[in-house]
Amino acid sequence: MNSKVFHSVSVRHLFMIGTILLFFSCKENKKQKSTDNTKNVAIGPSANDIIPFFQHWNLILGDGSNVGKAMDYENKDFFYTASDDGGDWVVFKAPNAGNTHGTSNNTRTELAQLKKWSPMTEAKMKATLKIMNVSSTGDARVASTYSVVVGQIHSADGHENEPLKIFYKKFPGHKNGSVFWHYEINTAGDDNSKRWDYSTPVWGHDFSVVGTDANTYPPEPVDGIALGEEFSYEVVIKDGIMYLTFTSDGHETKKFTKNLISSEYANRSDMPEQTKKLFVPIGQDGLERKEGYAGEGLFFKLGTYNQTNGKDPKVNKVWCSGAETHGGDIQKQYADGNYAEVWFKSADITISDDAISNAGYFQANDGLSAKTVYPHEVIPFMDKFKILLGDGTHVEDITEFEHKDFFYTVIDGTRRWVVYKTPNSGVTSKNSSNTRTELHEKREWLPKDGGKLTGTCKVMQVSISGDARVAASYSTVVGQIHSGEGHENEPLKIFYKKFPGHTKGSVFWNYEINPEGDDNSDRWEYSYAVWGHDMSVIGKTKNDYPTEPTNGIELGEEFSYEVNVYKGIMYLTFRSPDHETKTFTKNLISSEYVERSDFPAQMKKLFVPIGQDGTERANAYSGELNYFKQGAYNQTNGKSPETNMVWFAGAETYGGDIAKQYENGCYTEVWFREATVGMGTPPE
Repeated sequence: MNSKVFHSVSVRHLFMIGTILLFFSCKENKKQKSTDNTKNVAIGPSANDIIPFFQHWNLILGDGSNVGKAMDYENKDFFYTASDDGGDWVVFKAPNAGNTHGTSNNTRTELAQLKKWSPMTEAKMKATLKIMNVSSTGDARVASTYSVVVGQIHSADGHENEPLKIFYKKFPGHKNGSVFWHYEINTAGDDNSKRWDYSTPVWGHDFSVVGTDANTYPPEPVDGIALGEEFSYEVVIKDGIMYLTFTSDGHETKKFTKNLISSEYANRSDMPEQTKKLFVPIGQDGLERKEGYAGEGLFFKLGTYNQTNGKDPKVNKVWCSGAETHGGDIQKQYADGNYAEVWFKSADITISDDAISNAGYFQANDGLSAKTVYPHEVIPFMDKFKILLGDGTHVEDITEFEHKDFFYTVIDGTRRWVVYKTPNSGVTSKNSSNTRTELHEKREWLPKDGGKLTGTCKVMQVSISGDARVAASYSTVVGQIHSGEGHENEPLKIFYKKFPGHTKGSVFWNYEINPEGDDNSDRWEYSYAVWGHDMSVIGKTKNDYPTEPTNGIELGEEFSYEVNVYKGIMYLTFRSPDHETKTFTKNLISSEYVERSDFPAQMKKLFVPIGQDGTERANAYSGELNYFKQGAYNQTNGKSPETNMVWFAGAETYGGDIAKQYENGCYTEVWFREATVGMGTPPE
């Protein structure tokens, strides 16, 4: 071979080899760069190559982060591209549990529009998509379980409610799922906790079709949509009216119209039966402002907004699914189907030139789930109280205070609550056998001058261990009047008690006598039933429980109390949806127990056998300074019942290890969403 020719070929080959090596080196560097959490650059076609509209959105991921515009971006956990026989797709994926955005209980990998627009202008969003997965676990009785939202209209103003949510939902074992859409009322007034959704079916069932128990599913829809089956939606807003169109091959095209600027739910008589079935039982029974969403800035959202979460259904029986979350481990959730995944083939939006920046929405909601919301921000009367926690910690100023083990705030899907939590065994106050995370009023008042305490609460947990023969077992006190003088007794304790295995528990209140003389050891209490049993209804043996109350209160079921002391008389009112309102009156300055002949039969049954059989001073609590207490005062403890068969519960305490008690249900937890304290008022 000619040496000159050989040299030429060799150089050319070397150049080609070098070029190839450089190409693969660059590709490898790019791949490494794409897995860097600080910059996820798409390899191959980007989402914006497939659907060229990402300049109009911020992308929120299933870890709660706002990554901004997704023009050349991917994240293999949440947002990337895929191809199949149907073409190229943009994938949105979100686990059952991760970090959420704003005040939501649910994770999302979802686009949120950068501009907001008036419902009086013209706006349009359309998309073609298919659902690839919904959660494999959850509670079939919870309406939101096994569902995902794939498109929304969201308000950026006012209550920030949602006039449109487009859902897909499929129960385990079913081939076909349902597509339906929701309108959420724009609640009249300042209290948005009573908002509710109305669900309209497209193909299959609406939102309200649920299972009869946690693992029993309703019939499969005959006209539903299967996983992997394409469908399209189009949302058009014009002159305050929303026009919806849904299409899918092999299915009837469906069209709907909804007025966004004039409400059809402004009067209680307008409330639909579906709402009465789903939302009224959980206290969401508000009315809508007459003008609906008029005057508010709206914006589109699109992607995967997973509606299945791991929160306990007793928190909220519509929105809390009790699904598997593997402690928030995203990869474990993905491995066993506990996530939602939606693929979009095409999408488009059109909005008015009059649309303005939506930056305020992102400023208000980005990182909000990680921000501390103090109990005082939910119930703004904490300046009137100090607190004792379940580990014995005293805190005087609780206006900017929380403690994640005992005293903090949560969102149940619609509203914030203040949580009071305390174990069976911790550090107690000086005269008590029981732990408490409880407020202590700073003001003291005489019964003749009076005071008023109100609270709206739900008990989320009482101890699952104890002795059924002991009257205090499985109970917690959620409100008190306490004397600060004399024997320092308690003219009022409001209890909740539920035996293991029972669905319903009892609410009752106790009056403790203020004994005559210096000996306080023979004091006793009389218990009044509100809903269910009084304190004296106990088991025959340690693990033998009495009959479950038919008119009782479940864990997670809301009830309210008002304690009004006026001119020495205590007026009590108890309310709960679907329960009879109960009222009681008790004289705090003149005793009915000054003679032994006054002893009630209940007291003889419970207290005389343990030697507590004193009489009360004639003027009861007159002349003694009193104060209110509110929170979770756990009445179940680990002390031996043989010592005291009324108050010593013999419960499991794990040697005082609080974390183990919490892990094994040996604690009490009470949530309050409203409460007030002040002066007594003339009774109605």
